[in-house]
Amino acid sequence: MYALIDCNNFFVSCERVFNPALNGRPVVVLSNNDGCVIARSNEAKQLGIAMGVPFYQVKQLVEKHQVAVYSTNFTLYGDMSDRVMTILSGLVPEMEVYSVDEAFLHLHGIEDLYNYSRHIVKTVLKSTGIPVSIGVAPTKTLGKIANHFAKKYTGYKNVCIIDSEEKRIKALQQTEIGDVWGIGRNHRKMLEYYSVKTAFDFTQKSRSWVRSKMTVIGERTWMELNGIPCVEKDDLTTEKRQICTSRSFGQPITSQSELVEAVVALASLGVGKLRKQKTLTKGIYVFVQTNRFDADAYKSSKEIVLSFYTSDLAEVATYCHKALNEIYKEGLEYKRAGVVLLDLIREEYVQRDLFDPIDREKQTRLSKALDMITHKYGREAIKVAVEGEGYKLKIKQEHLSRRYTTNLKEVIKIKI
Repeated sequence: MYALIDCNNFFVSCERVFNPALNGRPVVVLSNNDGCVIARSNEAKQLGIAMGVPFYQVKQLVEKHQVAVYSTNFTLYGDMSDRVMTILSGLVPEMEVYSVDEAFLHLHGIEDLYNYSRHIVKTVLKSTGIPVSIGVAPTKTLGKIANHFAKKYTGYKNVCIIDSEEKRIKALQQTEIGDVWGIGRNHRKMLEYYSVKTAFDFTQKSRSWVRSKMTVIGERTWMELNGIPCVEKDDLTTEKRQICTSRSFGQPITSQSELVEAVVALASLGVGKLRKQKTLTKGIYVFVQTNRFDADAYKSSKEIVLSFYTSDLAEVATYCHKALNEIYKEGLEYKRAGVVLLDLIREEYVQRDLFDPIDREKQTRLSKALDMITHKYGREAIKVAVEGEGYKLKIKQEHLSRRYTTNLKEVIKIKI
């Protein structure tokens, strides 16, 4: 049996761990530059605040109901995610991390599934303060559906188990086809055209029909819903084939030096992800643009193909700077920029050039040391000089909470 464990309203829950006064109160977390709502407490959902809605559209509603508002604090959320996953790894024989707030647990050989799942829920809550829900089923796709019921209905007490044919059919009948993991928007429209409204309707189609309409990907979803496991661990990997880091600026950037700082800061974030998944890049793509709603909007990009693979920030920053020099135009107000790392490959697959003038082993040791420092003290603790301070000032984060778990200057202080 598999279990899909999901942190409830994760970003909101992270804020509540360090501010219990938020419990029972509507809370929302905003995207970069405080643009859109990307996380909501159950109380905020009940007020009708939709996911992804621009913040300015619900500002009056927020003020009327005294909704607590927070800017995204990825340093805090990332560390809390690591803590949850560390606790889980010690409770089950095997675990597959799916996202920052989700993981698949292997419960093979565990007899009392319900009580052990309840034990996991209680242990994570006690150890981290983060509430979680668990859906248990014979396949990972059914586990996703079970998890949905565990979160939606309080009677399940955060644990829903699909362990019989009767429960499987009942769950599928109550699940809209668009809510099935692996069914995208286009497939949903196509299936609804053929009167497939629920997951159960989907399973009543023949396997050959599904394959002809949705290829092998849809066929695997059909098999999983029918209780046949076929989603392997490699299918869940979060390793990316390319890494894009882009931002809209809170205030337009008008000077080349500030734009360089912004682009290098974005490159730094991308390189951090690159090293985290133990990959190297051989291509760098940089783009910039002014306000896209202006009649004379300017957008340009430059790709640089390297002759070697790297994950060194200094090297990547150098080529980002070169790319920017070719596309920058004086006198414009830049509203957005981005860096894409291309042609990624696993570190162990790279054969080093014997004539490479760079000491790659020394470079790797330096990169690992930098990673350790930033993980412990935050990304602002150390960075390349060209990154400067300008980019940090351009991001709008008017409701940012503290980095309670990673910065000694921002830990909770108790006065007695």
